[in-house]
Amino acid sequence: MFFSSQSLGLEIGRDGVKFSLVSRRKEELRLDAFAVAPMTAEMIRFSHKEPAVLLPAHFITQLRAAWEKLRTKTSRVSVSLPDACGRVMLVELETRFRSHEEGAGIIRWKLKKHGSLDMQETHLDYQIIREKDSGEQTALVSLIAKPVILQMEELLVEAGLEPYALDFTFFNLYRLFARRIEPTENCILISCFCGSLGIMVFYDGVLEFYRSKELPGGQFEPARLFQEISSSLLVYREKNPLRELGSCFCHAPQTLWESLHDVIADATALDPLLLEAQRFVQAGPGISLDSNAAFILSASLGAAARAF
Repeated sequence: MFFSSQSLGLEIGRDGVKFSLVSRRKEELRLDAFAVAPMTAEMIRFSHKEPAVLLPAHFITQLRAAWEKLRTKTSRVSVSLPDACGRVMLVELETRFRSHEEGAGIIRWKLKKHGSLDMQETHLDYQIIREKDSGEQTALVSLIAKPVILQMEELLVEAGLEPYALDFTFFNLYRLFARRIEPTENCILISCFCGSLGIMVFYDGVLEFYRSKELPGGQFEPARLFQEISSSLLVYREKNPLRELGSCFCHAPQTLWESLHDVIADATALDPLLLEAQRFVQAGPGISLDSNAAFILSASLGAAARAF
């Protein structure tokens, strides 16, 4: 099968960096090469306000070494950052506006008026996901501190890469599985990935609830997981009491799925379906890709898929 030009995805996480070099034709995503380099808490630490990389020179060395293992000339890269280094929210807007810039100004004013964010030091991006006949709109808003994103962009460029898109990990996980999720318009997506829990709720194909939270110690302890999912869905159902959700999709380590399945089923009152990254990507020539490796690469695969 002929595959199109290659795309490079990079996930930067607490445990390290992961590159996925992929190509695609129609619905087929193929992994042509991948590389992983470890990081430690002394090297990188994510927060809402402070630059994440504590040892820039060592970070650049590790990043460049991993990229060179791919043996590719592709340097243009889509980057996935942990949700912990920013904020995502759904913002209700009363009226339409004439341009994206005008909308950003309205959102900034609204968040500054009702919150504690320093909007002068915050990079904001948004997408309108619902618009009513009355003119009211719902915006999906992503916020990240300017020092965080500027440092990351500078270090990537210094390593020889060309970052063209930076997004949060949970969005990139959704992107990897979108063709399975989107036809099911009323559903929940739950992700247990790299120590963080992510929850998205869709109704009529529109995102109505979003939450991402790091769990203590990065452990998916059953009682805590049940509590977090239940409390999140309680908030959603109090705002949307008549909603009926038909499906629950999950992204989680296959090794933990037997124990997680019952916890998620009890918390959602739905039978959860495991989304396995291995089923959404072909292994290219000479690539050995088992379920664990595919899971680890999930966010970088989703980032790479952004180009197609």
